[in-house]
Amino acid sequence: MRKALAQNPNLLRTLLGLSFTLIFMLSYAVYANTIDTAYYTYTTEATVTGQSSDDGLQFDRVHDESADTTTWSANVTIDRNNLTWVNVSAEDLAPGASLTVFDAAGLWTHSLLGVEDARDFSCAEDCRQNESTTLGETDGVAVYHGLAVTDPGARSNGTVVAESLDEATAMAAEIVNNRHGSAVLRVTIVEPGNRSTTPALSIEMVNEALAEVVPFDVDVASEFVWALTAVFACFAIVLLPAFAIYAVSRRRERADEAKLAEAEAMDATSPPEAGSDSTEVQETT
Repeated sequence: MRKALAQNPNLLRTLLGLSFTLIFMLSYAVYANTIDTAYYTYTTEATVTGQSSDDGLQFDRVHDESADTTTWSANVTIDRNNLTWVNVSAEDLAPGASLTVFDAAGLWTHSLLGVEDARDFSCAEDCRQNESTTLGETDGVAVYHGLAVTDPGARSNGTVVAESLDEATAMAAEIVNNRHGSAVLRVTIVEPGNRSTTPALSIEMVNEALAEVVPFDVDVASEFVWALTAVFACFAIVLLPAFAIYAVSRRRERADEAKLAEAEAMDATSPPEAGSDSTEVQETT
């Protein structure tokens, strides 16, 4: 490093100039993207409606003596506009009971749908559209989750690329707006035995409408700090190994210089040999 600086006294100035140039270019790129962006983000407003047995949901009860089972069934009207989620929860079920959810237009379902810690799962790829889905009870509870649309952009928020705000709004509305094909959801619970206690049933439906479309925006100050950090990190990755090698080599050179100086000092203080003195006397005689 010392040799490099000796050969090029302006090396340090060059490195600093290059660093500030990169910082300026990154900052300008962030700023330019902020004032003239083609990306727009949109959000949706969710409306949650539901019915439950506690609110007076009516069941049709049928006892089959030959099979010794009791069937509870109910029809629920669906808001078809921009329907996204359909969640059905049944509690206080008898051991061996089953929950069946039927939708004529079909809902997208999967065993991992609705599981918060699900890994390697994407409903857009793994879910299947079924008209009828049957689930068994576990500890007296059966829970069903279904999606009317699998596109994640139709739920909560999303991003579109457009030339103007009007075009972005139209594109976002096309993604969010949908109309489900069925207006009625039929829920059936089958329990073994002659049951007279109505199960606790809760049905929740989520409809989402386009709320707001805004240009994508970034915090220029934060991006500048990140750009500065990235530049320093890049130079650190490049220069730290060189400085480390230089420090190790200098330490070895100093150790060698110290040994050489010690050897020279020992040679200077050591007495002359006897044989060399006698030879000098004879030559003088």
